[in-house]
Order: sequence, then C-alpha cells, then structure tokens
Amino acid sequence: MAGNDGTDEASSVREWLRGLEVFVGPLAEFDPADAPAEPVDLFLGWLREAVAAGVPDAHAMTVSTVGADGGPDARVLILKNVDTGGWQFAAHANSPKGRQLADRPLASLTFYWPLQGRQVRVRGTVETASPEHSAADLLARSPSARAEVLLGRQSNHLDDPEERDRAFRAALARMESEPSLVSPEWTLYTVVPAEIEFWQADKDRVHKRLRYERPDRHSSWERHPLWP
Repeated sequence: MAGNDGTDEASSVREWLRGLEVFVGPLAEFDPADAPAEPVDLFLGWLREAVAAGVPDAHAMTVSTVGADGGPDARVLILKNVDTGGWQFAAHANSPKGRQLADRPLASLTFYWPLQGRQVRVRGTVETASPEHSAADLLARSPSARAEVLLGRQSNHLDDPEERDRAFRAALARMESEPSLVSPEWTLYTVVPAEIEFWQADKDRVHKRLRYERPDRHSSWERHPLWP
C-alpha cells in the first residue's frame, strides 16, 4: 500500500523505469574520424540506414522553439527536405509554433533512431520560404491535410467536436471545388544550422559524439569530437 505522500508509488515507478532496457539491438558503427566534410552527407547516410532498417517515421523530428514566456516548446513534425541550405519543415503561421518563430526565429531539431542507437541534433536560425514555395508545399499535401490547414484554428480550445467536424467537412468540400486553393498562412521554414551534432550510442556508455560548428553560414564546417 502506498504511503499518503506517494513515495512508495514513486519508488515503484522509478525502479520500473530503471529496469527498462535501452540500446537493446545491435548498434550501428560510427567513427568520427571518417565523417565527411559536409554534415548533410552524414545525415542523409544515417537517415537512409534508418529507413532501410525499418525505423518507423524515420523522417520525423522534434522541433523545439522558444515560447512567448521564454520557455521551451516542442512538438514532432515531418522533415520536408534537407540540403546544404538547411533542414525544412512546414507549419501554419498562426499556429503556436508559427507565432513563436515570427517572434524568435530560432529552433532546434532532434532526430532519434533507436534501432541504430543514433541521435542527430540541429540548432540554428529559421528563415521563411517565399509564398510560392510555401504554396507548392501545401498543394503537394492530401486534400484532407489541406482542409485541416484551411481551418486555421490549430491548438485553439475545442468546445464542440461537432462544430469541428462541420468545419472540416466544409473545408474539405471547398478543397474539392477549388483544387488550387491554398492558405496564405501556410509557411515553409528552413532551419539554417550553426551546430549539428551526431550521437552514436555505446552499450558501455562510451557514446561517440561529433559536432559540426561554423560561425556563419558562409564559413566552412569545423568538426569537433565531444566527450560522452
């Protein structure tokens, strides 16, 4: 029986969490000395290996931004593209993340591929794409996804699910009658990285870490191995 202060239950949860295994499978190999000069090349290699190994949603990432109160905020989004210019994702400009990025155009991205025991962390400034490129990204989405964007009420309090369903049906009907319709608030964002860290797990906790750093986007990348 748990104590009145919940200490017994907390202890039980703590022991349960400590008993869960991590880094169970055969982990991937990584030698920082062999890393390419461009971090995008290493990232795409790791992503392809994760996809080939069957990692679910390997292109999903945690996008962290700075809230109006100065605190962190995070959510999982899908990577749209990556090249030497940066890592791309899309969002509604009036969503919480869109407003946060308008106020403080900074973000970090975190990828985690547990089957390989790998993480990639990207930190940098955020730039918005042109309306034409943002519209093209939206038009490539399914009609239902575009209808959801048209609602423009993401993260607002939902008082009546039936109202939501009616609004969604109306938006979907509008999408079907106007196939080229796009929401002008839909925005394609690019994280222009200042730092990119590659993290390879080790069963003995001697994790291998490599950070790419550059003072500005026009400089060459520097590679720095890190302590575990």
